[in-house]
Amino acid sequence: MGLKRTKLLGIKSVTGISTVGILTVGVTPTAGGVGIASTTYLRGVVMHNTGLSTATSSLYIYPDEVSQVAHGQTAYRLARIDIASNETFFYEMNYPLVLINQDKIVVEVTAPTSGSGTGIGSAINFQILGDTDI
Repeated sequence: MGLKRTKLLGIKSVTGISTVGILTVGVTPTAGGVGIASTTYLRGVVMHNTGLSTATSSLYIYPDEVSQVAHGQTAYRLARIDIASNETFFYEMNYPLVLINQDKIVVEVTAPTSGSGTGIGSAINFQILGDTDI
């Protein structure tokens, strides 16, 4: 299989307080329309708060044996940050993280840890950056 430079996902918007699996390797079709994402190389994630107040945004990588993604499990968390309204955060790794066999990228939006809001009116956009084998 050849490495395909394609858009892994379109911008995913998470509104309010929730935990969402946004990419599952071997299941999720790519945004570029070239097929199902197989072995995926995660290079970074852009998070932008379009909501009215500060919210906490978290990024998780769940291994294939974890099927429950209804809440964030700290053992799999890569990043957690309070993002103010209209602020952007870029999470980038020095080397790509290799995802295989139904590994999952999961994002979570919660009330800010700083106590400066409830997170209820939050809307955070996520853009996944990377490549995949097709």
